[in-house]
Amino acid sequence: MPTCKFAVSTLAMLLAASLTAGCGSTLSSTAGTTSSIDASAASTLVQPKAPPARVALLLPLAGYSEPAKIARGMKQAAEMAIIEANDPSIQLVVKDDGGNPDSARQAANAAISEGAEVILGPLLSKASMGAADAARPSHIPVVSFSNDPAIAGDGVYLMSFLAADEVKRVVGYASQQGKRRFVALIPANAYGQTIEQPFRDAIAEAGVELAAAEIYEPNATGLLEGAKRIFAQIKAAENAGQPVDAIFLPIGPDEIAQIGPLLTYSGIDTKTIKLIGTSAWDTPFTGRESVLAGAWYAAPDPAAWAAFSQKFQANFGQPPPRLATLAYDAMNMTIDLARTPPPARYTAAALTRTAGFTGVDGAVHFGADGKARRSLAVLQIENDRSVVIDPAPGVPAVPPAANPRVSSATP
Repeated sequence: MPTCKFAVSTLAMLLAASLTAGCGSTLSSTAGTTSSIDASAASTLVQPKAPPARVALLLPLAGYSEPAKIARGMKQAAEMAIIEANDPSIQLVVKDDGGNPDSARQAANAAISEGAEVILGPLLSKASMGAADAARPSHIPVVSFSNDPAIAGDGVYLMSFLAADEVKRVVGYASQQGKRRFVALIPANAYGQTIEQPFRDAIAEAGVELAAAEIYEPNATGLLEGAKRIFAQIKAAENAGQPVDAIFLPIGPDEIAQIGPLLTYSGIDTKTIKLIGTSAWDTPFTGRESVLAGAWYAAPDPAAWAAFSQKFQANFGQPPPRLATLAYDAMNMTIDLARTPPPARYTAAALTRTAGFTGVDGAVHFGADGKARRSLAVLQIENDRSVVIDPAPGVPAVPPAANPRVSSATP
């Protein structure tokens, strides 16, 4: 798999480079050399700087699919981070991972053969597994953008947002505001399966009650039937003198358009029964459903995202995909760590450092299990916008893993 290389010194050249999806890019300058300090201390030499770090970026860049469009925006964001840092300690090698395990494995092998010390990406879960298979023999860490927790560990770190963090944050906040009895309406799909157990765990940790949970088929009819069942249970609980005061709805924009009228028709008073959700609600479309006004969900602080979006738009003439911040923050993390001489800069100890990392999406700390723990804000929907009602705390604590799966070997 050929890789094009070019030196980048201006934003104009960066923009030209971003048009070539399958082309790798080298953004670097000559490392510092050892020199004498002065005549009286001729034997005291300035220590050489750490040699440039080669960082691979693997994304499904080719084609016109939605993942490819997102991937190209993520590539631009990563390059923007390097230009802003103006730091010669990074050499970026971009590879098209094809969005599948075999192509990702080949792309990772090619990047490693070119000296990559760390791999950022892939975006998709299966491709991430292929890249990890190639990287493990060389003890090269993979910082994936997938949100599949099943692939984390054994040298794979997830830069993405995980359902467990979002659910724990919003359920914990709701319980602090006096919400004690919860119900849930959860889709019977991959997202629902990912989020159901973290929700039950969050309920137990908060010391509140799960009065009822309905799992529905993820289609219009299934949503309607599931909503009818859960609303009937809410009414029955109210009649029994044990009212429900929070409804967990891990749904996306399409389902939001359907659930609003159902809530109104069923007579559910969302002023007394709080609706809570996840970052799937972090879209302007959500606010158009007036019944959701006042609902809570957990997500990064939107102010930093707004500033990033404006900067990206100014540089590239188009708005960024929401996942672009993952690539931007991951690249800034590798730039930070690149200042440490190899082989220590991208070890498990470096990636899981106690201080964690900060970026557009807030504070993040990788655990020994490879999963990112993120500090999230709680937002409230207010018609045409969402506002922060509880700011994100600092770097989240990560409990020690009983049986960590992360390789302790250095690259």
